[in-house]
Formats: sequence, structure tokens, C-alpha cells
Amino acid sequence: MKAATAAKKLGVYLPATPEEFQQRFITRDELDAWQTDPPQWLVELRQDGPHPRPVVAARLGVSISGLARGGVSDALTSEQIVALREKNPDWLVRERKIQAEVRAEEERVRERDAKRALKAAPAADKHPKGAPRGH
Repeated sequence: MKAATAAKKLGVYLPATPEEFQQRFITRDELDAWQTDPPQWLVELRQDGPHPRPVVAARLGVSISGLARGGVSDALTSEQIVALREKNPDWLVRERKIQAEVRAEEERVRERDAKRALKAAPAADKHPKGAPRGH
């Protein structure tokens, strides 16, 4: 696979990876090996960054769109993420609130759909496949 794909699967920022990683094809076996026993550069990159936007968003508890609305368009280091959390700017507070509302709505919809599935299941059991249904 391309280095960009491998970096995405590893959760790291491609420009921060070693040049030899960026310039070559990565096999699935190599990727699997790095997942279970990461080399030192990968350990350090995952710990200190710079981190790609999906990782930054997750660590801040916001969406990637929320990062953009907050003016964060570049990769951030772990130190920068901690500093942002400590500073807790208005945009971050607002985006965390939005993210919490989105998660709550997703949970509500999941619960509603689960209840609907439970109600529909007994009706399906009464009429085996291929059996005529009464009208």
C-alpha cells in the first residue's frame, strides 16, 4: 500500500514519518507487524506528534469540522493539544458542546432503532418464510 494509506491506518501524520517510510510501498505484513510491535519512531510519533487532524480532533473531543471552524488546520503536537485544552478557548468549549449533542442524538437514534427492531422481530416470527399470511 502507499505510505499515505499506511500512515492513515497507523494514525500518524505522514510528513512527520521517516523519509524511508514515505518513499516506499508498505506491505500488509509490515503494517501488521508495526501495529503489534511498533518501531521506536512510530512510538515517539504516536506519543509526541505531530498528529493528523483526526487524532487532534479525538484528543480535543471535537469533530474535524469543529477544528476547521476553530481555525486549526495544521497537525498539532501533543504539547500543543495539552496547551489548547488548558487554555480552553471559546471555540473549543462550543465545539465540545456540539460534539456532545451529536453523540447524544446518535445514541437516541440507536436506542429508537433497537426498540423498533425488537417490536418488528415478534411479528416476523409469527409468519415463517414462505408461509401465507392472512389478510
